[in-house]
Amino acid sequence: MREDSLPVLVAGTTHPSLGRDVAARLGVPLCPVRFTRFSNENLKVVIEGAVRDRDVFVLQTSCPPVNESLMETLILLDALRTAGAGRVTAVLPYFPYSRSDKLDEPGVSITARLVADLLVSAGAGRILTLDLHAPQIHGFFRVPMDHITAIPTLCASLATEASAPRVVVATDIGEAKDAGRFAARLGVPLAVIDKRRTDDSEHAVPHTLVGDVAGRHALIVDDEIATGGTILEAAEMVLRMGAASVEAAVVHPVLSGNVMQRLRASPLRRLRVTNTIPLRPECVDDRIEVVDIAPLIADSIGRIHKGERLDDVASRR
Repeated sequence: MREDSLPVLVAGTTHPSLGRDVAARLGVPLCPVRFTRFSNENLKVVIEGAVRDRDVFVLQTSCPPVNESLMETLILLDALRTAGAGRVTAVLPYFPYSRSDKLDEPGVSITARLVADLLVSAGAGRILTLDLHAPQIHGFFRVPMDHITAIPTLCASLATEASAPRVVVATDIGEAKDAGRFAARLGVPLAVIDKRRTDDSEHAVPHTLVGDVAGRHALIVDDEIATGGTILEAAEMVLRMGAASVEAAVVHPVLSGNVMQRLRASPLRRLRVTNTIPLRPECVDDRIEVVDIAPLIADSIGRIHKGERLDDVASRR
């Protein structure tokens, strides 16, 4: 096969292991890139591989330092445009500022829309991302966007286990649709937690549970875990309602603040996550199991490169 008929994979610095794994599954080398950080904190990016008129995929996730990684992504995209790349696809396993998707108070930026505009302005002609916090972010883009899901990948790892009857639990009404996908794939019932605000704060607390968890192993699902408040409060609630045990499965392990301290003191038996975001050393724990999404990303890149549909992979459409 001619080299110029293969996709070119460029990896940023945020998740080197995922970049190497995706390249290996695609059967292509990572495109060499030189990053130079100067004493004034400016960044220089030099594309050292052959990209002229090639189909290029830039793999970069959003993780601390978030703003620096976003700027690196933009410079990478612009450098590829300068180097004469053909089509450039930004592959963003975890989308930057995905929670800033709406005007929740006067005078704020809808930052997810701003990021979408920046990516396109920098040179992204297509976007590939996983499990957006809010589906409306899809509509922020003026270029083609493929929104895929890691839910089947997580479910495949769960389905190999033989255990007592399960029930999938959605942390709130907004998560019920995705939780329903888990429940349908696993062939188990669904329960949904109704959360209410009891004061003027923005923190909603579990109020009632719609569904039966008594005597079952509860699997709490969500798109991400940050400080852990939502999932850990849900875990305590389902146990009060008679669940035999509780674990959780989420796509994006943001794991911010004092979440590890809270997790280790919680009743969660296990937290299953994917590697859309690399685990920081302090977040490595026996309770956390990481499911690899490199095969999903590599398969999706290969299909986009060949002009094939993603519907039978894991499309969120």
